[in-house]
Amino acid sequence: MTLDINRPDLCVGVVGTGAMGRGIAQVTAQGGIKAIMFDAAPGGGAKARGAILETLKGLVARGRLSDADLARTEANLTVADKLSDLAGCHVVVEAVFENLEVKQKLFGELEAVVAPEAILASNTSSIRIASIARALKHRDRVCGMHYFNPVPLMKLVEVIRAADTAQWVVAAMSELGKRQTRVPVVVGDTPGFLVNLGGTAIGTEGLRIVQEGRATPSQVDAVMRDTCGFRMGPFELMDLTGIDVNFPARKIIYEGFFHDRRMTPSPYHESLFQAGRLGRKTGGGWFAYDDKGAKVDPGADHVTSALPASSVVIMDTHNKKLTGLIASDGARMLGADDGKSPILVAPIGKDCTTTAVELALDPRRTIAVDLTGDTAKRLTVMTAPGADGAALESVVALLAKSGAKVTVIRDSPGFIAQRMCAMIANLGCEMAMIGIASAQDVDTAMTLGLNYPRGPLALADWLGVKECHEILVQMQAITGDDRYRPSQWLRRRAMLGLSATMPD
Repeated sequence: MTLDINRPDLCVGVVGTGAMGRGIAQVTAQGGIKAIMFDAAPGGGAKARGAILETLKGLVARGRLSDADLARTEANLTVADKLSDLAGCHVVVEAVFENLEVKQKLFGELEAVVAPEAILASNTSSIRIASIARALKHRDRVCGMHYFNPVPLMKLVEVIRAADTAQWVVAAMSELGKRQTRVPVVVGDTPGFLVNLGGTAIGTEGLRIVQEGRATPSQVDAVMRDTCGFRMGPFELMDLTGIDVNFPARKIIYEGFFHDRRMTPSPYHESLFQAGRLGRKTGGGWFAYDDKGAKVDPGADHVTSALPASSVVIMDTHNKKLTGLIASDGARMLGADDGKSPILVAPIGKDCTTTAVELALDPRRTIAVDLTGDTAKRLTVMTAPGADGAALESVVALLAKSGAKVTVIRDSPGFIAQRMCAMIANLGCEMAMIGIASAQDVDTAMTLGLNYPRGPLALADWLGVKECHEILVQMQAITGDDRYRPSQWLRRRAMLGLSATMPD
C-alpha cells in the first residue's frame, strides 16, 4: 500500500480548530493542498477559517503574501459540518486537547468514516501514538504529526512512528510535511518524542546546579546565553513556557523512561509548581516580573573594586587560551609558584578542590577559570572552600580588564557551561544510539524546535568529543551520580577520534 502525497487532488482533514489545528490547516492550504477543517463545537470550523484568512490578509497588507497566494489558499480551505464529511480525505490530522480517551474515541469514529488506506495522524505532544491506535482495526496507518506552535512560523514537524506504523505511512507523511513547507524528522514513539525529550537536559541540569547551591538561576542563564550562544537560559525558558507545563512534562518523561537518572526532576521545580508560581503568567516563577511583565533580574556579574593581580601562577603553560587571556590582561605569568600570587587553573570536568589537591597546589590561592565557549563575553570562575577572598577578587579584577563579564560560582565539577553542554550532548547521543531518531534528525529537530545554537551532537563536537566525554567521566567520578554516565555512542566516538555525528 502507498499514498502519492503529490497527487493534485490530495485532501487533508484537520479535526480540532484551536491554535494548533488552525496552524496545521493554514500551512496545508498554503502548500497547495485541499484542507477540510472540522470542529465539534458548532461554528468552530467556520470561525477558524475566518481567523486564518484575516491573518493572511494582514500578510498581504504588509507585502509578505501576494493576492494570488491568498486566493489560492482561500480556495483550498474549506469547512466540514460533520465528521462524516471527511470521508474522502486521504489524510486526517487530529489536533484536539490532550486526553487519551477523547483521542481514542475520535480515532475510532474516524476509522469508521475514512477509507481503509487513508492515513490517520495525531498532533499529540505527550501521548503515545500506540496508545491512541491500540483499539483500531488498521493500526498500521496511524502515526503522529507533532507540529510546534505557532505552526506557520515553526518549521519543524516530528513524524512519529509507533510500533505498528507502516513504513509507507512514515514516508508519505514526511512528504506531506515537505509540501506544507515544514522540515520533517522521523521519531520513535517514546515519552516526549524527540524535542521534548531532548529539551529535558538543559532544564534538569540547570536545576541540579541550583539545587546543589553552586549558582543562581540568573548566573546559569547568563552563562548559557553569553558563553554558549543560547537565546535563553533554562530558567527564563521555564518561566516563559510555564511551570505548570514543564514540571508535569518532566515527570512524564522521567516516569516514561523508568526513572533514568539523566532525567530526574528537581524538588525545587515541584515546589514552585505546588506554590502556583508558574512563571510569567503568574508574575513570578524563578524570577519576579514587574507590572509590565519585564523580568526583575538580580544579575550574574561579579563586580569588584579590588586592584587587578599583577602576577599569576599558571602551571598549565601549554594552555594557549589561558595564557593568551592573561597576556592580554597585562599580568606577569609565572611558571612556578612564588608562594603569594594567585594560581590559575582551567580544569575539564573537575572542581577547583579536586584540581588543587591532585596538582598539590595551595587551595587557598587556586582559582579555576572556565574557558568554554565565548570567553570574550563572560568568564566563570570558582574557588575551593576556604579560599583567600583577596586572591579571588584580584583575579576577577584582572579578568575584567579584557572586557568580559565575570561570574563567580561555588566550587562545581564542570563549572556551569561544561556540565550543561555535556549533558545536552550526552542525551542527544543517547537518543541517536537507541534509535529515537537519526543523528542528523536529532540535531535538526533541536535547532528548529528549540532554537538551540547547534544540535546536541554538534554541541559535543563544539566542546570537543573527547573533552565532552571527559567532563562526564570526571563528574560521575566526583559526584558518584549515575546521571553523568556517558552514552556509549559518545564514548566510542571519543575513543576513535570521530565526530559525534558519525552514524553507526
